[in-house]
Amino acid sequence: MAQKFYSTASAGRFVDLKQAVLRSLPSDGGLYMPAQMPGPDEVLKPGWRDWSFAELSYRISSSFFRGSVPEEDLREMVGQAINFDAPLVRIGDGMNVLELFHGPSLAFKDFGARFMARLMGWLTREDDRELTVLVATSGDTGGAVASAFHRVKGTRVVVLYPSGKVSALQEKQLTTLGDNVIALEVRGTFDDCQRLVKAAFLHEHLSENLNLTSANSINIARLLPQAFYYFYASQQLPEETRPVFVVPSGNFGNLTAGLLARRMGLPVSHFVAATNVNDVVPNYLRSGHYEPRPSLPTISNAMDVGAPSNFVRILELHGQEHSKVVDQISGFHFDDCATREAIREVGETTGYVIDPHGAVGYLAARAWRRDHPNDEMVILETAHPSKFLGVMEEELGPGAVEIPERLACLAAREKIAVQMAAEESAFLDWLSGIAP
Repeated sequence: MAQKFYSTASAGRFVDLKQAVLRSLPSDGGLYMPAQMPGPDEVLKPGWRDWSFAELSYRISSSFFRGSVPEEDLREMVGQAINFDAPLVRIGDGMNVLELFHGPSLAFKDFGARFMARLMGWLTREDDRELTVLVATSGDTGGAVASAFHRVKGTRVVVLYPSGKVSALQEKQLTTLGDNVIALEVRGTFDDCQRLVKAAFLHEHLSENLNLTSANSINIARLLPQAFYYFYASQQLPEETRPVFVVPSGNFGNLTAGLLARRMGLPVSHFVAATNVNDVVPNYLRSGHYEPRPSLPTISNAMDVGAPSNFVRILELHGQEHSKVVDQISGFHFDDCATREAIREVGETTGYVIDPHGAVGYLAARAWRRDHPNDEMVILETAHPSKFLGVMEEELGPGAVEIPERLACLAAREKIAVQMAAEESAFLDWLSGIAP
């Protein structure tokens, strides 16, 4: 039976894969969830620990999309998308870093963006209409999506990013590709960018005319590939190990993917959500009250989110019950001062160069181990430290971070971006101007 999807706002209505992926956001304002989650017996066949990363990723996606995508086509998609490594690096006793920055845009978003681009291409293979991909970014999502869709026939990408709140090299990844990629520099925060994207989807006339889809983690196709590397991390640990995964979190798509992986049989004992001062979810975990608020800028900018979209999916996975959520997830938050100290500490004591987001994760792992000293920790390192060169050199000194050529080459390119007010009317008017 083909996989179906329902909205978190109306559980009794189901859509197929094409509707869920290409329309991204249900008209009722909820988020799509899979109607059937494959269990461990369907995913983790005997000998799974010996599978290659590509084979592991294919088997997971096959169990999820069975009946919706032909096996041969799915294997080809996964093979093209997941063609780089995610090594687990040990930096101390019980402390491991899962490096997720070895893809084209040097961020973990490459896993989801590359798979989603290929899945969307397959879903629209017989369509004549151009697909407009909207994406809001707090740093890394936009670069990964722009890279994944750049010059892909039949697509146009519109990236919204908050002015002055992404790093210089992150901004160059968004604004220098051209061709079918348009960057909008929004005078506001990431939450404003996300709000504008949602407004476009809820505008039925524009959504239909522009054939809109989203590449943010509101899109269910972004989440599944992020489950791949949780299983891959487990492969790289001793078989009996059930680690604690520490997830630097902003919009909480990455942590949601981990929770989906757990449903599919991931060996894990607990999840730790690590945030900067934008601590809406850690506050909820402590108090049981969810209170979104405007985000504050930090040096771990990809986590500067005050109203994380995927929180509704986390609640949905746990029956809306706070007690069940805290049984699976704990939360810690840290400010920029502590983050800077962690960058220095990790560098001085282990020789490892960790980016600001990973440093927040390191602090959370250390905090967790105060009461659980024997736990094996896996910290998700979500972006290459060279993306945050200013901060890294301030803490570790000039030359401490090597800039990969695919990022260094962007420095001299001209930035091209459309200035945009953080008002729905201004954005919707602009979209109307590019509609057919």
